[in-house]
Amino acid sequence: MKHGKKYQEAAKLVDRTVQYDTAEAIALVKKTATAKFDETVEVHIRTGCDGRHAEQQIRGAVVLPNGTGKTVRVLVFAKGDKVNEAEAAGADHVGGEELIPKIQNEGWLDFDVVVATPDMMGVVGRLGKVLGPKGLMPNPKAGTVTMDVAKAISDIKAGKIEYRLDKANIIHVPVGKISFDEAKLQENFDALMEAIVKARPSALKGQYLRSITLATTMGPGVKVNVAKY
Repeated sequence: MKHGKKYQEAAKLVDRTVQYDTAEAIALVKKTATAKFDETVEVHIRTGCDGRHAEQQIRGAVVLPNGTGKTVRVLVFAKGDKVNEAEAAGADHVGGEELIPKIQNEGWLDFDVVVATPDMMGVVGRLGKVLGPKGLMPNPKAGTVTMDVAKAISDIKAGKIEYRLDKANIIHVPVGKISFDEAKLQENFDALMEAIVKARPSALKGQYLRSITLATTMGPGVKVNVAKY
C-alpha cells in the first residue's frame, strides 16, 4: 500500500521499535494527524485468544467517559409502551415488523446501533443476514437486547461502544476524535482498557494482550506498552 507524502512525514515521528507509554502515544497520535477532517482515534488490540472457541470469545460494551465525538443514530425494535419510551429517550427510529422489508429489500441502513426488546428478537432475527455481517445485530452481552430501552439509548448516545474479537482475534474500537484534548483521550482509553482487562476469558492460557496500537483514521500506528496491562 502506497502512502502519501503527509503520511510518510508523520510516520518519521514514530519509532516503530518502541512501545510508548499511553500519554506519549496519545501525544504522538495527535501530532501525526494530518487530515483536513476531525479524524477518529482508534485502538487496535491484538489478543492471544482463539475466537473459534466459544469460551475464548470476547464481546461486551463500555461507556467512554467523554463520548466518541460522533453522533450515533439508534434504531429501536419495540412494541406497545416501549415504542413511546424509546421515542422519549431520543431514539432516531422506532418500529417493528414494518421495518423488515425496508431493511431487507430497500437496503435502508440509516442507523449505527440497533436496540431491541427481547420480545422483538424473533422479528429482528429475520434480518440476521443483513445486520450480522455489519456487526449491527442486537446482543444481550452488549446491552442492546433489553427491556430498559431508555437506559440503552442514553448509554449509546453518551458514548457507549461495543468491543468484540474480529476473525484475526483483534479488537478494533474508537476512543474519540483528534480534536479531543489529551486528557479526554487518556480517560477514554483507560476506561476501555479496564473493561478489556476484566473481559479476559478464564479459559485462556498464556499471554492475553499481545499488542496495543493507537492510530488515527489516516495516520500511522503508534505502539503502546502492553506490560502495564
